Amino acid sequence: MVEYINQHQTEFWLVAGFALLVLEVLVGFAAGVFLFAGLGALITGGLMFVGVLPETWVAGISCTGISSGLSAVVLWQPLRNLQGNKPIEKDNSSDFVGHEFVLSEDVTQSQPGTLQYSGIQWRVELDAGIESLAKGSRVTVVSVEVGAFKVQAL
Repeated sequence: MVEYINQHQTEFWLVAGFALLVLEVLVGFAAGVFLFAGLGALITGGLMFVGVLPETWVAGISCTGISSGLSAVVLWQPLRNLQGNKPIEKDNSSDFVGHEFVLSEDVTQSQPGTLQYSGIQWRVELDAGIESLAKGSRVTVVSVEVGAFKVQAL
């Protein structure tokens, strides 16, 4: 078996590359190491296939390490951008958005108010850019978070 692998290193690197990519998918794209190592092995197998690299262990291991590192450097930022590390936008799809009511207490950015509505005690918070609203102000709900209405004056 070892003799067969020594004589067919191109195929070895291609199979190793695909196996590492499959392992990356099974792990759940969490490690990244398998992804870049798999790409490095595939690049090595491809270079051996076209005759650019000799079919030796030194050339194969060296090329796999270098191409893995280069693929990590090139693909790191684009793959990171695909993960969606952007701020989560407010969900404005709630039926409560647009609900109007009168504040029963003063509300500031540091001191939220409360509202008993639909059987729930809601926290009343001010939308961004509003410093305070006085008791008796008419407001509308602009977004809903867990247990909280974000409001602004009408």
